[in-house]
Order: sequence, then structure tokens, then C-alpha cells
Amino acid sequence: MDKQQPHWSDILKRRLAKSQKDERSDEEMKAEETELFTKYYTEWKGGGDRDKSYKNIPRFYYRLPAEDEVLLQKLREESRAVFLQRKSRELLDNEELQNLWFLLDKHQVPPVSGEEAMISYEAYLQVGEKAGPKCKKFFTARVYAKLLHSDPYGRISIMQFFNYVMRKVWLHQTRIGLSLYDVAGQGHLRESDLENYILELIPTLPQLDGLEKSFYSFYVCTAVRKFFFFLDPLRTGKIKIQDILACSFLDDLLELRDEELSKESQESNWFSAPSALRVYGQYLNLDKDHNGMLSKEELSRYGTATLTSVFLDRVFQECLTYDGEMDYKTYLDFVLALENRKEPAAIQYIFKLLDMENRGYLNVFSLNYFFRAIQEQMKLHGQEPVSFQDVKDEIFDMVKPKDPFRITLQDLVNSCQGDTVTSILIDLNGFWTYENREVLVANDNDSSNTADLDDT
Repeated sequence: MDKQQPHWSDILKRRLAKSQKDERSDEEMKAEETELFTKYYTEWKGGGDRDKSYKNIPRFYYRLPAEDEVLLQKLREESRAVFLQRKSRELLDNEELQNLWFLLDKHQVPPVSGEEAMISYEAYLQVGEKAGPKCKKFFTARVYAKLLHSDPYGRISIMQFFNYVMRKVWLHQTRIGLSLYDVAGQGHLRESDLENYILELIPTLPQLDGLEKSFYSFYVCTAVRKFFFFLDPLRTGKIKIQDILACSFLDDLLELRDEELSKESQESNWFSAPSALRVYGQYLNLDKDHNGMLSKEELSRYGTATLTSVFLDRVFQECLTYDGEMDYKTYLDFVLALENRKEPAAIQYIFKLLDMENRGYLNVFSLNYFFRAIQEQMKLHGQEPVSFQDVKDEIFDMVKPKDPFRITLQDLVNSCQGDTVTSILIDLNGFWTYENREVLVANDNDSSNTADLDDT
């Protein structure tokens, strides 16, 4: 049986007993005591190896160079540029994509499904071996399983697979392109970064060929605001590149490369020239005194001119203004909110205006405060005002909040009725549309029936 090791306290006592005969100063002896105590206490706790464990942790934080560290900043920029160039060279170019399509077509497996050429898993692996190292990541069992649907022979569509590869290549190309504008190198773009990206993108979009250069700055502002309104709800002033790639806005913007884009598509696309000119033209028409800014009175003529004065007061209280007037950028946020009332970001924008006391919820007092302005507008138009009690009950029935006396932002979003509720409270035209919804639906049905009779 092994002899039991002496306790650390006994060892320390013996050392202290010996030290009494020493002729050292008190400070030296205290220093030795502290050193010995720390050593033996650490061994007793079993932390000898633990103190060195930090050496096994890889470094994960790298301080960004300060503004005055010019050389370090330049080194970082150059290294990022080299890294992005290397990543770009790893992507398939046009010639390699054409070669991939040729190989896929050559290895198709009959019979044809409808009009689509198909390929089996065995042939798929053969193509993967011949396509080269850049294509290796696309020829996996997981990718094949994703594209496998209802083919009785267990094959996948060649066209679907090729489109998948094209989409992946495009995403990586776009990510690299956006990263070149990421000055901070932190995976996000500031407003000025995105403005530079879109400004340099304009000449590559045939649908914007007709834009005058004097309008470029207004176009860029119009385009950038949509990204920041929906992707930066906390107003941090920056957007993750990952979020830009995940949303559909970039697809809409790059859709303008199509020289034969239909008129309907242009009108529904926020980034098209007609859409940007429409929004800017509305702003100029509202600006009656031509000072480049909008007062509350000027903004009151927006749309059908039926927004309540109480709501407009809240807009000018909460939103950024200059000497009580609104600039174009603030106006764009206002337009995006009112034109996209079903979207959570738009509901959040309007909810903040309705939540006068910043409590995070709307109560009966809040609803009554805003609806009284609707009742006053109804009187001015010679209409019989509707009872608030009835409207209040309808709103709570629509939203079904967790708390029967309070409506939170999340309640509004979850109910999918946020656009209806906000329209009832801020816009006479929106309230009238809601009140007469049954009549309007009946008229639409009558119109469609009449059209059917005319066709026959």
C-alpha cells in the first residue's frame, strides 16, 4: 500500500517552522508564504493542468486596426482582397459550366420524363468524376436526395440539377462582390457601402439605361432604403451580407438585367426606373413650396389624402425631421411602410407611431385616441360616425391578443390582420374599405359574372 502523501497544510507548517530561524525580512517571508500557498492550493484543487489549458484554445479574437494604424489597415485590406480573389477563382466560370452541361446531357438516362432529361445516381457519380475538382462539392448524395422527387426510376432532372449549380455559383459570386464593398470586413454593409455597390451596378442593368445621371443619387437612395427598411429593423445602420443574399431584393434588382422585362414586372418592381420615378415624382408633387422638404400639411395630401391628422402628428414626432420638415429619405421609409402594410417591418413602423407612450402595447385608450380622428373625418364628409365600442370589439376579435386588454406588436404580426387594424386606425379610406368589404366583394363578383356573360 502506498504511503499516504502529507497534507499541503502540514508541509506548509513545516516550512513556516523552519523559516522562523531565517534571518530574512518579513516582506521576503510573506512573499514566500504566498507563493507556497498558491502552489500547494492549486495542486490540491487539481488545477495544475487547468491553468495551462488556455494554451490549447485557438485564438478567436483579432483586434481591428485603429484609425491611426494606417499600415495595419492597408495590410488587412490587401489580405482580404487576395482572399476574395482566391475564392473567386474557386468558382466555376462560363466555360466550365458549359462543359458540365455537356457531360450531364451526355449521361442522361432514358426514358425522358415529360420534356425533361433525367439522370440516375450511377451516371450522376460518373459525371462528378469527370467534371473536375471544382464540381466535387455538387456531386454528393445529399444534393441528389434534395432534388429527388417522384421519378419511378429514382432519377433527378438534369435541368433542375444544373439550375441548382448555377444558383449556388451565382450566390457565391454575389457574396464575393458584396464583400468587396465591406470596408470594415465584418460581414455587413453600411449604408454608404451599399450605395457604392448599387451606384457601380447601374451601368450593368439595361433597364436603367434611360436614367439621367443627375437622377442617379435619388435612384440609389430609393433602392438602398428598401434594403435598410426591411433588413435593419433595429436601425443599426448596417445589414449582414448574409441577410441581403437570403432576401429576394437582390433578385428584384438584378432582374433589371433582362432587356425584355414586361411593363407589369417593371411597375411591381421597386427597383425599376418607372417605380423609382413614380416615388420621386410623388415627392416633388407633394412639395408645393419647392424647398426639397415636406411639411405636415404637404404630406397630408399623400395617396388619397385620407390619413388622419393625429397619425401625421405622430409621424412628425417620431421620425427624423429637419426644422419640422421631412426629407426624401424619411419619406421613403413612410412610403415603404404604407405600401407594404402586411409586412412585419411595416407593421412595426406603424405600431411605434400608434404606441404613443412607448409601453410596447396598445390599449383601449390608444385605439380610441386614433379612432376619434376617423370619426371626425366621417362627420366632415357627411357620414354617420361608427361607434368606437363596436370597432374596438372587432379589432380585439381580429387580433385575439394573449392579454385581452392589450395588443402587442407580436400579437398584431401573429394575427395576420396587422394591415387591416392599422388601416382602420390611421386612414379614413382604409376604414371605409373595411366597413364596406362585403359590398365591394359582391360588386366584384357581379362584375366578373357580367364579364363572363359578355364573353359568351
